[in-house]
Amino acid sequence: MTELENRVVELEAKVAFQEDTIETLNDELKVHQSRLATMQHQIKLLAQKINDGKDSNMMPIEQEPPPPHY
Repeated sequence: MTELENRVVELEAKVAFQEDTIETLNDELKVHQSRLATMQHQIKLLAQKINDGKDSNMMPIEQEPPPPHY
């Protein structure tokens, strides 16, 4: 093989490795995006439950009796 052919083969190998790395990173990014979307949904549900709890049977903090250790 000539030097030019060796360089082309080396570049092709590098490109193949980079494509594999990019694909692996892309797959990992998809997993993280899915997890993030799930967590954001869970946070919204928790915030809604907290807000719903404030409106129902909870008395305002200034009306609550002091804890027993006071």
